[in-house]
Amino acid sequence: MEAADREAATSAHRIQELQATIQGLDATVALQDATIKEPPPPPGQIPGFSNFLEREVVIARIIPFVRELCQDSSQHVRAALAIQITGLAPLLGNDATIEHLLPLFLHLLKDEFPEVRLNIISKLDQVNEVIGIQLLADSLLPAIVELAEDKSWRVRQAIIEYIPLLATQLGKPFFDEQLAGLCMSWLGDTVYSIREAATINLKKLTEVFGVECARSVIVPRVVNLGARPNYLYRMTTVQAIGTIAPSLDFEIVRNETLEALLHLAADPIPNIRFNVAKSLEVVATTYGTTPEGKELVLQRIAPALDELKADQDADVRYFATHAIQRTQVTIGA
Repeated sequence: MEAADREAATSAHRIQELQATIQGLDATVALQDATIKEPPPPPGQIPGFSNFLEREVVIARIIPFVRELCQDSSQHVRAALAIQITGLAPLLGNDATIEHLLPLFLHLLKDEFPEVRLNIISKLDQVNEVIGIQLLADSLLPAIVELAEDKSWRVRQAIIEYIPLLATQLGKPFFDEQLAGLCMSWLGDTVYSIREAATINLKKLTEVFGVECARSVIVPRVVNLGARPNYLYRMTTVQAIGTIAPSLDFEIVRNETLEALLHLAADPIPNIRFNVAKSLEVVATTYGTTPEGKELVLQRIAPALDELKADQDADVRYFATHAIQRTQVTIGA
């Protein structure tokens, strides 16, 4: 308990020291710009306060202290810094950000405490706006790839949410070479929130690169997971198809994903079977309004849902019944 108290006291002292340093720049601000009508932001908000300073002052007075805080013994100080440090990038501009901030970002991305890593990842978009995604990726991609397998699931999730931005800016060749395998690996994560985020990520990537990319890169890997012995992979296939189906086209759904769902409708795990019912509902309500979609529903989806409606498991019966009702409304039956 005493050790914890000492650490808290040290953290508080370091934060107070930071505030004192910022407060000490008040006179500099007043001398630099006597026309400032708005008071500086509250102490502790480094980017907000630095906005009132010339770039040279930020580099000479703020950056050395920020660099020192990156090495602070308190994880709480480093975590607080990680939230604010990226906000300095727009103030410093391209060259100064590359010289002074990128090494600090990389250092914080490798911090031993997950909260520090998470905080720096969640703010990288501010850096991207200044130096561009290509340079940011070239500088930090190795660390980002390493964090894809971080022991903290929250860090892994933050990386997943950052991938669509990287993919959008860097293009399909870069995605295929550097990120595709990474995105698919998350589908087998042991944490449900990660698998769910991974399927949403695939939907966003389909919208970014188009259905042909989904046909060649995403759909085959998703479908192949459905044949794995581990039920988590089979569950991921079912949920992923239900998530990305609205972003695909009818031909891909009919010819390449539906068969996987129908096969898994007979899976021995009830949770998989009732998720099949939910995904079949998505497919039916998304594509059942066209003549060819209605035909597909009547010939293949409706019979599968009827079988699930008679399942021995109550949850499977419930979701199948709900899917049938929604499907009938869609096709006008």
